[in-house]
Amino acid sequence: MQVIPLIPDHAPFTPEQRAWLNGFLAGMFSGRAPEHAPANVQPLKISVLYASQSGTGEGLARKVTKELKSKGHSVEMASLEGYEPVALASVKHAIFVASTYGEGDPPDCAKSFFERLSMENAPRLSSLSYALLALGDRHYEHFCKFGADLESRLIHLGARPICERVECDVDVEEPFTLWKAALLARLEAFASGKVTDSPSTNAISVTRNSSPSANDGPVYTRERPLLATIKEKRALTRDVSTKLTMHFCFSTADSGLRYEAGDACGIVPQNDPRLVDEILFALGLSGFEQVTLGAAAEFAIREALTHHLQITRLNRKLVQAFAAKGDCIVLKGLLLPEQQAHLEKYTFDRGLIDLLVEYPAVLANAQELVSILPKLAPRLYSISSSPAAHGDEIHTTVAIVRYRSHNRERGGVCSTMLSDRISTGEQLPVYIQPNKKFRLPRNSDAPIIMIGPGTGIAPFRGFLHERRAVGAGGKNWLFFGERRAETDFLYRDELGEMFRDGHLSRMDTAFSRDQSHKIYVQDRMLEQSEQLWHWLQDGASMYVCGDATHMAKDVDAALHHIVERQGCLDVEAAREYVQNLKEANRYQRDVY
Repeated sequence: MQVIPLIPDHAPFTPEQRAWLNGFLAGMFSGRAPEHAPANVQPLKISVLYASQSGTGEGLARKVTKELKSKGHSVEMASLEGYEPVALASVKHAIFVASTYGEGDPPDCAKSFFERLSMENAPRLSSLSYALLALGDRHYEHFCKFGADLESRLIHLGARPICERVECDVDVEEPFTLWKAALLARLEAFASGKVTDSPSTNAISVTRNSSPSANDGPVYTRERPLLATIKEKRALTRDVSTKLTMHFCFSTADSGLRYEAGDACGIVPQNDPRLVDEILFALGLSGFEQVTLGAAAEFAIREALTHHLQITRLNRKLVQAFAAKGDCIVLKGLLLPEQQAHLEKYTFDRGLIDLLVEYPAVLANAQELVSILPKLAPRLYSISSSPAAHGDEIHTTVAIVRYRSHNRERGGVCSTMLSDRISTGEQLPVYIQPNKKFRLPRNSDAPIIMIGPGTGIAPFRGFLHERRAVGAGGKNWLFFGERRAETDFLYRDELGEMFRDGHLSRMDTAFSRDQSHKIYVQDRMLEQSEQLWHWLQDGASMYVCGDATHMAKDVDAALHHIVERQGCLDVEAAREYVQNLKEANRYQRDVY
């Protein structure tokens, strides 16, 4: 009996989308015996290209690559970092997995590629058929914008879609599985010559249905956060340190809020009232002027700037608006494609107040201002507590961001609010952002290796308390790094006690400025190569948390080097070993 895969009723599609996919899959699978591929199917040559900021996109690209290879296709996978658009001109089938970062931007690795693809002299892609999976976060205003922009440019250059673009929210597994099924069916039809036409280029926007059941208890989201009381706030660094990192404890008593070790806490911030006053003064506004946000919601401009709009950072849209409304020649020059690097430098350490001061009288009224400002997004912090050990509390570990640029003192919106403008006993809106890709091993007797410099220590403090509270028998190894041991050793006494009583089996520290040459966590890993390899061979899971731009890449390179040398493997075999760790959920990263 022929089994046709159908989209279940509980899948996160509208009835119209589900009907289209069911019809499409039924058409693709009808007439095919399940045990054998059609005899006339010709393998396709396919490029799988990914743009990933945190690693999720890369992981999905690897999964689809593996499945395509199992179907007999010839597949090459590559990051868009360093990939040349001219190479696409000779590709017939390409699959893109594209994450959106920040204010609708490409991930760092894909910026250069997209800039070149957007130039007037970009190559025609009339021979290219493509599929695109877009990743994003609905909490941000420009959901999956890079994926949509990439597809728009591909179509402009003559490319044709293999199947409709699917847009995924943060929980990607189910929509990815459904998109992959439709893609594989369509590719099979291409390979067997059944179809040559392309579907429409509308996107199927997929968000996992997270409506709670009656037994789930209350669910708190960005739109419906919990007002949690700050129970404790204290500095983790000493006064003489060059930086300030703080520990915050939020009470969730009687709320029913639940989380797991490894999850993140979302905090809905407020802008600094002093900065809001400066902006209102620069615009000649009283603060009481009424403005409309979103779906006809009205607020006083002061409330809108304080609670709802992003005012501390610039983006291309803001610069474009000022350039157009004020006929600003300098800003127009920065917007040219070849000036992208200069635009990024200009926007890096400036905010709205800088534009208002440099280009006064450009905006006519309060509504004109709010129409060009992005929404104020929540800030996510890795939870540094354990539900098993800390009960009705959420702990966070926050680096307070302060800096001076262009003769102005500046700071992180949420971190300075927590440090300077909120006291213990006051309440803040919070919610849980699950992190299902960053979980302790199910086998509590399995060893774990944790690499978390700076505030990257946060989830590992939670892991250690969780493992102790549940009586886990597995060994625990921590790599921690900061600037100086005397001033910046976060949770020093707590970790020291865990090490002395044996709960923390090993602890290797790297304080970069305590000696003439800088030492980092990846250096400590390499020093302990033999032991680290033995732990991996004994089934250890490895976790990395912290900076994605430098640290995570350096740690990954160190891991590959250790596997290659200690395992006596060549480069390709070492890469495969690490990939197998990822697929077995034994190499997990929470990087930002």
